Amino acid sequence: MTMAYDASPLSTAIPESAGQELVRLAERSVDYHRMAKALDWLAERWSDHPSLDEAAQAVGLSPFHFQRIFTRWAGVSPKSFVSAIAHAEARRSLEAGGTVLDAAFDAGLSGPSRLHDLFIAQEAATPGEVRRRGAGMRLRWGWAPTPFGKGLFVMADRGLAGLAFSDGDDESVFADMHARFPAADWRRDDEAALATAVHAFAGGEGPLPIVLIGSPYHVQVWKALLQIPAGETATYGQVACWAGKPKAFQATGGAIGANPISLLIPCHRAIAKSGRLTGYHWGLARKAAMLGLEAVSAQGAA
Repeated sequence: MTMAYDASPLSTAIPESAGQELVRLAERSVDYHRMAKALDWLAERWSDHPSLDEAAQAVGLSPFHFQRIFTRWAGVSPKSFVSAIAHAEARRSLEAGGTVLDAAFDAGLSGPSRLHDLFIAQEAATPGEVRRRGAGMRLRWGWAPTPFGKGLFVMADRGLAGLAFSDGDDESVFADMHARFPAADWRRDDEAALATAVHAFAGGEGPLPIVLIGSPYHVQVWKALLQIPAGETATYGQVACWAGKPKAFQATGGAIGANPISLLIPCHRAIAKSGRLTGYHWGLARKAAMLGLEAVSAQGAA
C-alpha cells in the first residue's frame, strides 16, 4: 500500500480546557528550535561547565536574550540545566557499578518524571500483524507541538504507537514512520494528536496508554528501557543484560534504534560505556535536551 504524504494545514481543534496548556506547549516547541544550536553545543561541552557568556556567544545571542529564551523553555537557567546534566552523567552510574540502576530495574521502580506514568499495552498488534507490516491495523496520525519541537504522533486503537520529531523535514519524518507499518490503514487526525500531546506533556489526567508494536525481542528491550529512571542513564550493555541477552549487543542496539515511540520509551537514556552521548535518531541536541530536562525534574522531585 502506497500513501502520499498529507500536507494539509494543522487542525487546532481541541477541548477548550486544554487551550492554555497547548499555547504553552507551542511556545516551548518554538523555543526548543531556537535553542537547538545551543543544546547541540552543550551536548559536547557540559562536563566543562561552560559559562553563560560562552554558551550565548556560541549561538550568536546576547547573554540576556539567551538566558531569557533558554529559561522560558527549560524552566531553569542554562547554568542549572548544565549542572543537572553533569550530576546525572553516566560516568557516575558506571563508577557505582550500575548497582542503583540494577536495583531500580529489579524492583520494577520508575523515576519521578510523569513521563514514566505509563500503561503498557503489549497486545494491540498480533505477531501476524507485525509480520504483515501493519495489515489490518488502523493508525491515526497528526502533528502537535512538544517541548522538543514539532512532534509526529501515531495512535493505534489502544494507545500511542509512535512519536517522532521534525526539524522542518515533515515529509521525510512521516515517511520514516510510515515505512514501519506501510500496510496499515493510515488516517490523519491532528485533533487526536493535539489531545495526546497535551496529555503527555501538559499534565493530562491518568496514565497515557502506549502500545508496543514490534518483535518479541524488540518489545523486551523497550520494556528494559522503561525501567531506567528519569534523570539516570544506562549503557547498552546494561540494557542487553536486562533484556535477557547480555552478549547480544548488536541485536540490542538494533532494537533501541527501532524504537518507534521516542522519549516515552526512553532510548535517549542509553549511552556508550565511556559515558559519552552517542548517535540518536533525532539528533544529539534533542538527546541532550531530553536528558537535561529529566535531570532537572528528578532533582526537583528529590
